[in-house]
Amino acid sequence: MPYHFYTAEVTKIIDESHNTKRFFFKMPEVQDFKFGAGQFVMLDLPIDSKIKTRSYSIASAPNGTNSLELLISLNAEGLGTPYLFNQIKVGSQLPLSQPAGKFMQPAYTSIDIDICMICTGTGIAPFRAFLHDLKNRNVPHKNIDLIFGSRYEKDLLYREEMEELAEAIPGFRYTTVLSREDNPAYVGEKGYVHAVYERLYADKRPAMFYLCGWKVMIKEARDKLQAMGYDKKAIKFELYD
Repeated sequence: MPYHFYTAEVTKIIDESHNTKRFFFKMPEVQDFKFGAGQFVMLDLPIDSKIKTRSYSIASAPNGTNSLELLISLNAEGLGTPYLFNQIKVGSQLPLSQPAGKFMQPAYTSIDIDICMICTGTGIAPFRAFLHDLKNRNVPHKNIDLIFGSRYEKDLLYREEMEELAEAIPGFRYTTVLSREDNPAYVGEKGYVHAVYERLYADKRPAMFYLCGWKVMIKEARDKLQAMGYDKKAIKFELYD
């Protein structure tokens, strides 16, 4: 079935890091742009490419309005993100698709199993939407982990917000893991995400794992989680490259 595209207007752009921006859109033709936490949309870009659409997870929680947020990192060697970073301004309009995807779906009213979310880079976007939705709707839940891996401390996206959510959401633990940071003032895990979830879930208790980010990380995490004894049905993933 072909996707319906809305005309979306850029209402705000925020620099989140040295190479990542937060793009805010509204769809004037609807009052409530309905989507689920964890879903994605496509932008139809006027670029010289056989495939002109680019998919991005929605970084904001459903809020009953016609607005949403996308978190996008620059790929200087690509075509899509250089266009967005260099040509798109507040007031620009782009075709934006209806929401799609079943990552972290279906909609939930309570969560009766521990959840571990593992991400790198902008893979944090659907997890941010999920956490805010969980908090906004006061969804009953068990323990929740977010393990965010990156290279340097400057690359930690939504860091203050995640730390605030860790204070506000009972049972939510936010763990950062940096592979190349040498600043002695950094307080957090060093290395890669794999050692962290292997340690935190060494008891092999029932849990659902959600993976989002770099392809290499996801493949290794899937293999390691299954080696720990977790069924592949308990491991959901979305690739970001």
